[in-house]
Amino acid sequence: MNDKEIAGAAEESRIRIYLDDKPEPIADYTPPVAVKLDTHALPDGRHRLRIEARSHGGRVGVRELPFQVRNGPGITVTGIRADAIVHGDVDFTVNAFGAEERFEPRRAESPSPIPVWLWVLFLVIVAWAAWYVAVLWQPPAPYDNTPTYVHGTWWQH
Repeated sequence: MNDKEIAGAAEESRIRIYLDDKPEPIADYTPPVAVKLDTHALPDGRHRLRIEARSHGGRVGVRELPFQVRNGPGITVTGIRADAIVHGDVDFTVNAFGAEERFEPRRAESPSPIPVWLWVLFLVIVAWAAWYVAVLWQPPAPYDNTPTYVHGTWWQH
């Protein structure tokens, strides 16, 4: 091999992939390449891929991709939120369910309280129905003159 071949080999395009802050790459390829990352060996939580690409001319481009591994069961917490300010006793519910577990509806669904907006919507519908009955409802003729229905009240004009 002469000096030109050695210099050309040193300036070959390369892609190196690093995981988290490890100094050694988990992969070293000639582009283009399809990469398969097995996350089963990684602990659940935040991780980072650092991809370094070197061109034929020796220039280096770097791209970082943060990602989160969640191979374990999904965890839901109701009754307390992240960065909540609390005092006294705090009651909260924790549920965990994994995809590999046998489906059981009681465990798969996380119970949570009915949202306030739903209660407000319900009360608006009930108030509208009460207003409709009180103002716009017209009883059939046979019941028009019964003691439970009186003409001339303040809401019926």
